[in-house]
Amino acid sequence: MNLPEEYMHRMKELLGEDEFLSYMKSFEEKNYRGLRVNTLKISPAEFEKISPFSLKKIPWTDNGYYYEDKEQPAKHPYYYAGLYYIQEPSAMTPAQLLPIEEGDRVLDVCAAPGGKSTELAAKLGGTGVLVSNDISNSRAKALLKNIELMGVKNAYVVSELPENLVSRFSQYFDKILIDAPCSGEGMFRKEPSMVKSWEEHGVDFFHKLQKGIIDSAVKLLKPGGKILYSTCTFSPEEDEGSIQYILENYPEYTVEKIASPWKEFSPGHPEWINGFACLKNTIRLWPHKLKGEGHFIALLSKEGERETSNYSGKSKAFVLSEECKEFFQYLKMPISWESCMQVKDKLFWIPDTSIDTKGLRILRSGLYLGDFKKNRFEPSQSLAMALKKEEFEQTMDFSADDILITKYLKGETLDIPDTKAKGWYLICVDGFPLGWGKAAKGKLKNKYHSGWRML
Repeated sequence: MNLPEEYMHRMKELLGEDEFLSYMKSFEEKNYRGLRVNTLKISPAEFEKISPFSLKKIPWTDNGYYYEDKEQPAKHPYYYAGLYYIQEPSAMTPAQLLPIEEGDRVLDVCAAPGGKSTELAAKLGGTGVLVSNDISNSRAKALLKNIELMGVKNAYVVSELPENLVSRFSQYFDKILIDAPCSGEGMFRKEPSMVKSWEEHGVDFFHKLQKGIIDSAVKLLKPGGKILYSTCTFSPEEDEGSIQYILENYPEYTVEKIASPWKEFSPGHPEWINGFACLKNTIRLWPHKLKGEGHFIALLSKEGERETSNYSGKSKAFVLSEECKEFFQYLKMPISWESCMQVKDKLFWIPDTSIDTKGLRILRSGLYLGDFKKNRFEPSQSLAMALKKEEFEQTMDFSADDILITKYLKGETLDIPDTKAKGWYLICVDGFPLGWGKAAKGKLKNKYHSGWRML
């Protein structure tokens, strides 16, 4: 691999001759491929029983697995059911190490494409509030799809500069994840194109960006809350240097020692920036020491007493029209109608209706339930993904190897044996929802989201 001379010289200085040679030898090894089980839908133990792939546990995660290069999990019906997220193994670590509790208010500042946000949502287990933000509107659209695919109910998907969140969310969050934009040195093996970005921008450009994000994030965290900061670079300026910036400018923050990290993780290096000794409590993941790419992780706590998060609902329950009740009579998922809101012809369940979203670039508020049409209600793809099979009365369940599942995922109309079937059906694969269909006279009209179809 053609790495910049300046980069190689600096890495040799940091690592020393012997470890530098080990690091360079890692470029001769294969990239490791991973998937993370979505525990909103299935437990790791249950997934192991039904998995069609050859899996090996990733030792530093509760729900991550390596899979073989020859396998294509993104083309399997279980992927379309949201049973797992395809993610680089080291990248699973930040969300794994942020200690989420049920009921927390959580912010993912730089969230796209959603790998870390969807794990944070799984750890919340449908409770609390998740705000997933990304400054790029196009990347936020990919984030939204992954949030919906994984069946997340309680998320706001936002596309804003972090500083624009401060006026609405000052000291609102219990936990914040900053997976900061960086020079990407830890991904050079997996994505050689990152080398060009490193040459164009350099370390200082990204360190300046990181400080701007930090300056906003610290204002968004409650007293007693925690921030997890991560990058996929080795640069001391962007790693220990950014944590040193927090400690020097925000003395109410301290670096936590992460309990029981995996044995092959390495400590931070305060000596690389002449920083505080507590920076040894940060963590580095090196590709020559484990089966994954490079990462840096730091967990920080803000002093003060943490208050329990409270949520405000609408005082008046939303009332469905008689025409729309036809669909909802089959829905068994509990819905708090006091927290439902109609926006034009769309209906949403809102996790915290006290949040003022006016003027913010919001791609999604809570769970999008569906659309009001003339004399009827049409359920959304996101509602289907948020349901369990037993939460809708009319279902059709097919096995993963049934040709009808492939036809359904490609958007085709299906011939069904039950000629008496009528109305909305939740279509499932091996008991896990995929989307909607509408049955009549032995035909199932396909309502699978057109933008999600299998090619």
